[in-house]
Amino acid sequence: MDNKEIVASQFGKNAEKYVTSKGHAKGKDLDILLEMVQENENRYLLDIATGGGHVANKLAPLFEKVVAFDLLPEMLEKAKGFIRKNGHENVSFVQGDAQALPFSDQTFDTVTCRIAPHHFPKVENFVRETGRVLQKGGLFLLVDNVAAELEEYDRFYNDIEKKRDPSHYRAHKKTEWISLLEKNGFRIESFIVFKKKFLFDGWCEMMGLAEIDKLELHTYMKSAPQHVIEFFSIHIEGNQVQSFQGETMLLAARKEK
Repeated sequence: MDNKEIVASQFGKNAEKYVTSKGHAKGKDLDILLEMVQENENRYLLDIATGGGHVANKLAPLFEKVVAFDLLPEMLEKAKGFIRKNGHENVSFVQGDAQALPFSDQTFDTVTCRIAPHHFPKVENFVRETGRVLQKGGLFLLVDNVAAELEEYDRFYNDIEKKRDPSHYRAHKKTEWISLLEKNGFRIESFIVFKKKFLFDGWCEMMGLAEIDKLELHTYMKSAPQHVIEFFSIHIEGNQVQSFQGETMLLAARKEK
């Protein structure tokens, strides 16, 4: 089973949760995205891996046309219900792969992608495709969970995400994102990092994790070296992991050529 099939299996059955999830429906990053496009020439927006449709919904009033794009028809149906309920009629819904976008060159002046690229096996293709469909001078706004620069912390974070969610491919380091974008014709305009607290039970529930797998994840996290526990602020109470802390980046880049 390739990663797209795993994503379909994991997210198809959990699509509704991504509309109502506080971690996706809320967050100061959504407000910052809104601020960042206020001064932009807003005509055509592509929201890649729209999930519950929160970015498309937030930004729709500022654009003439918005395309909410996702791999899963089930996710698009849930996003459509959410966005239409909020009265946005300028949003269309298109199914497809973020690594091979079905749009013509230079179609959009803005592209967004929020909390999704860690599922993409070929993130380089995603970046190249984003650059291809963006107009020259177009704005790319990217939000995703990131790994720490130190290899041990990188491995630990990606390991626990993979144990929770088999469709997780890799959370990249901040330096990897900057390098990849600059090598593909983007100029970084802004880079913000947020601390992100994960409540263990809710984090597992998002993926419908079986109790035996949840117990294995508990054991793995509790047995981590003390410096790892401290770095990720893993809170253990009553011999159970209650929460831990990761990082999310918000990156704004401009297509130069």
